[in-house]
Amino acid sequence: MKLRIDEVTKNGIQLSWDKVEGATSYRLCWKDRNRKTMQKKALLPTTELREMFNKMPRIPYYLSVQALNELQVIDESPEIKTPVTVRLNEQLEKIDRGLVAVSTGKGIFVSWRLYKSEVKGYSNTGLTGTDFALCKNGKVLAFVTDSTNYLDKTGTKDDLYSIVSYESGKEPSSEEIESALKGAKAVKAWESGENYLDIPLRIPEGGTTPAGEAYNYHANDISIGDVDGDGEYEYIVKWDPTNSKDVSQTGYTGNVYLDCYKLDGRLLWRLDMGVNIRAGAHYTQFMVYDFNGDGRAEMAVKTAPGTCMHFFDESGTECGMSFITIPEEDAKKGVCNDSNYVASAADYRRHLVKVFKNWNSHPEVVNGHWPATLEECFNMAPQYTYPLSEKDAEDLAEYFIASYAPSRSSRNHLENFEGFIFEGPEYLTMFGGDGKELETIPFKYGRDDDGLMWGDYAMSRIEPCNRVDRFLSGVAYLDGERPYLIVCRGYYTRTTLVAYDFFDNKFNEKWSVDSGYVRMENPFNDNPHELMGSDPVYGVIAGQGNHSLSTADVDGDGCQEIIYGAACIDHDGSVLYSSYDNLPNGIRAKLGHGDAMHVANIDPDRPGLELFNVFEGAKAAPYGFALRDAEDGSVYFGEYAESDLGRCMVGDIVPNEPGLQVWVNDVYNVKGEKLDIPAPSTNMNIHWAADLTTQVTDGKEYLTEEKCGIISDLVHGVMLKPEGTATNNGTKGNPCLVADLFGDFRDEIVLRLADDSALRIYINTDITNHKLFTPLQDMQYRMGVCWQNNCYNQPGYVSYYYASDMRFDEVMPEL
Repeated sequence: MKLRIDEVTKNGIQLSWDKVEGATSYRLCWKDRNRKTMQKKALLPTTELREMFNKMPRIPYYLSVQALNELQVIDESPEIKTPVTVRLNEQLEKIDRGLVAVSTGKGIFVSWRLYKSEVKGYSNTGLTGTDFALCKNGKVLAFVTDSTNYLDKTGTKDDLYSIVSYESGKEPSSEEIESALKGAKAVKAWESGENYLDIPLRIPEGGTTPAGEAYNYHANDISIGDVDGDGEYEYIVKWDPTNSKDVSQTGYTGNVYLDCYKLDGRLLWRLDMGVNIRAGAHYTQFMVYDFNGDGRAEMAVKTAPGTCMHFFDESGTECGMSFITIPEEDAKKGVCNDSNYVASAADYRRHLVKVFKNWNSHPEVVNGHWPATLEECFNMAPQYTYPLSEKDAEDLAEYFIASYAPSRSSRNHLENFEGFIFEGPEYLTMFGGDGKELETIPFKYGRDDDGLMWGDYAMSRIEPCNRVDRFLSGVAYLDGERPYLIVCRGYYTRTTLVAYDFFDNKFNEKWSVDSGYVRMENPFNDNPHELMGSDPVYGVIAGQGNHSLSTADVDGDGCQEIIYGAACIDHDGSVLYSSYDNLPNGIRAKLGHGDAMHVANIDPDRPGLELFNVFEGAKAAPYGFALRDAEDGSVYFGEYAESDLGRCMVGDIVPNEPGLQVWVNDVYNVKGEKLDIPAPSTNMNIHWAADLTTQVTDGKEYLTEEKCGIISDLVHGVMLKPEGTATNNGTKGNPCLVADLFGDFRDEIVLRLADDSALRIYINTDITNHKLFTPLQDMQYRMGVCWQNNCYNQPGYVSYYYASDMRFDEVMPEL
């Protein structure tokens, strides 16, 4: 039996084979790595003698075809390797070498980047193709061939280091090096004299809320982008007030600020989000990337009337300010940048009276989906005539706040409901790297109401403005070559996503997705999380989102998908899958919402990527946690749980165990076998060690409970114990950022100083003998850096298997 390649196109490979006597069907099998231990995936059986393999031929695939008789294999062809015919022209950032020198107790540690374009092959310890001449004070110190770091044992803080690259095996002459050094950057050891660099910050002035509560500011999430095109990243810092709130918490908040700093601490601009953007982890996701391809990063963020940019000159003095542009339609209605839509408790009561007074004309009531009277909603005897009079609406509002809501839960205190924004326009703004507004447009999917349609009144815990104000954002290479902005609203019930390009310096909608509202029978007493949306196509994704998202090419078409949690949106805006499974009682249910998710090459013996989730539904969800196939969402293994599992993590924490390990309360290998080791932290992971293993950031010092951002693992123990630093978001213990910011391929960790006077960036100065290109040029990883600041911060991952037992021929299999 022989498998033949008939045609290779950009989108797939046409195959054929000869008829086998006795075969009733045939099955094409494939894998994307040439491992002896590799499992194969199979397409659905076909009776035809040909099949289209719908994977972009940008990497080699290993294919065979099986002849089946009643699904029993009676013959199989020899395996063939497919040709690589497509080279994606990915838009990459033009970043510099990231050359750094750091003082250690043993000398000066020097580290730099290898670019993806410089890789031509691989060895047993890393990638090959480009080597480096490390120069000290203008003279060659060493030729470095097996890594991108070096320890100068005789170095001092006054020495200058620079790098000259050359093709492997073609060591440059002294004259060539001298010529190359004329344009090369030279660096001294960091001034700290330690393994960290501080970026000074300017703390915003605190204030007082309308309720009389004083607040100050802490540095929170950060993102990176080269806003001025000099090849060096700038740092965009989110400032959260000390009264920042979860969406479920009532109360006023201070304004949110987004600052842009140079590496030396110079403040370029500060965006004041204004009073109409509430402070909290779920409200403001800021996507920083080069969206228009001009070599300078932009920033996209949800805005509102009152959002204002402040500009600063080189001396640090404010030199100008500019409010966002109010769209003409809103301006005609009287909306201006002085408009304030933050509600007091009295405002909320008046709003509720208005909703009740117009109950009989609500579309869901008119269409017969909801009860015709509020008495029926509240299980009361009929006593009012509709439409309600002002007095009757006020009486019902009082009953709802003082009696009905507390009867559902003692935690319902709607008499104190204040500080939320449930009216007024919402916008999406793109700012240039210089801070100037490029375009402001209406937010595609508005709130429509205060959450009534979103299920915020339906459960025992009544929480107006909760599910309706859950936002996510991301960046995805939807066409495989250019970045698109992804803007999302909702994931507990109604779920919406919009994809934009900004190639022509204006928002251009590529596609939009809307599950539609879930169809509740009673908006004041129902279980909306378990319901489907009203849209006939996208309704299946309602309630299937997480507090974060991921973007990755999960189906091998060369384009990135949006993994939303239990649902996945294909690059073209169609539903790739939305995962359901059976409960112990046999009832089919959605996997549902979860707090944490990791999309990576977790099992190197399975084709493609995997994802590991926890799920919040407890008894109502088929799994408490599960390892799944990222291409179709199918479950490899998982366990049912009767309580909400809040966090999970993956990484290579047991070096002699094949594949990454996954853990919640217990640690499992990729086969689902429980390992007899304690589960590490689930706050954040980091690729810190020289040996390619995974570490975790615990967020708390074990003895003093000081939140400082310790890095540790089960093998090396504590590897970094920061001093004078703090983590973010309470028990979540998030660093400001984990990403490869300087030097070789390993991650750095960014923490805030405890007094918020600076960001502190730590680098690992242990010498590694491995050589990888900077993961910032792996698009799955780089997009992960973009979306890391979403809600419950999650780490990003490279697209290949990264671990102590990794194979370097699999990093760039197209070579």
